[in-house]
Amino acid sequence: MVTAARLLPLILFLTAVAVGCSAWEMNIRLPTERLAYGGGEAVVAPIIHALRPLLGSGRQLAARAGVACDSWRLGVEAHNVIDWRTVPAECEGYIGHYMLGEHYRRDFAVVVDEAVAYAETLKLAGNGKEIWVFDIDETSLSNLPYYAKHGFGATPYNATSFREYVAEGSAPALPETRRLYYRLLELGVKPVFLTGRTEDQRTITVTNLHRQGFSGWEKLLLKPAVHATGELQGSAVEYKSGERQKLQDAGFIIVGNIGDQWSDILGAPEGARTFKLPDPLYYIG
Repeated sequence: MVTAARLLPLILFLTAVAVGCSAWEMNIRLPTERLAYGGGEAVVAPIIHALRPLLGSGRQLAARAGVACDSWRLGVEAHNVIDWRTVPAECEGYIGHYMLGEHYRRDFAVVVDEAVAYAETLKLAGNGKEIWVFDIDETSLSNLPYYAKHGFGATPYNATSFREYVAEGSAPALPETRRLYYRLLELGVKPVFLTGRTEDQRTITVTNLHRQGFSGWEKLLLKPAVHATGELQGSAVEYKSGERQKLQDAGFIIVGNIGDQWSDILGAPEGARTFKLPDPLYYIG
């Protein structure tokens, strides 16, 4: 005889599936890992995924209301879907499961593994001029804790709330990128951060990077603070390619360039080789 107590878990499960597996929970205790990179003191930093899905892998969410969400994500990563403002509302659950599950980290690791393999083949001049350009957001530091609370990109971007999040300096490191970062230092390649963050965010950005085990970079390049108020706005491609040109004019050799947005790696001079990391949360043109 099936009792009500035995039926209750099944009813709850089926109810969750019926609403599209959109339930998410925050871990009560943030998992941590000890870092001891670059010869500095060991620090304790949060592991990337402070959030986790309650149900399933999200595969059943790949197609909803006529939108094939996995195909949409592929179009985004291939730079065929461009100039989009938000993740399709019906794909929020799918993108959430992708970002919080193992798939995102696997995709990310494939890119970094290729970057490390390439870096290890470089023949350096030994003059200290070889550099590797790193983006910060969704490349070196993850804003997933923020986006998990804001629809995984399905809700319109709110500059005010995002800047408040950045000001906390709590973004966790993407460990695969940190692995590449320190391998480059071992090889003699100097890291340069080139970010869309603005100069008024320099102090908290440096603090956040240090908290997450990054140190020893050559330069940290940020936009002028006026960009925060919408003045002097150009495209991200124009800004980042212009900054890379300044580096090249100063005698640096860009042996590598890695970012989560196509605008991080497009526009001459791109660098000797570029690497595009996965990011279906937002688009910057």
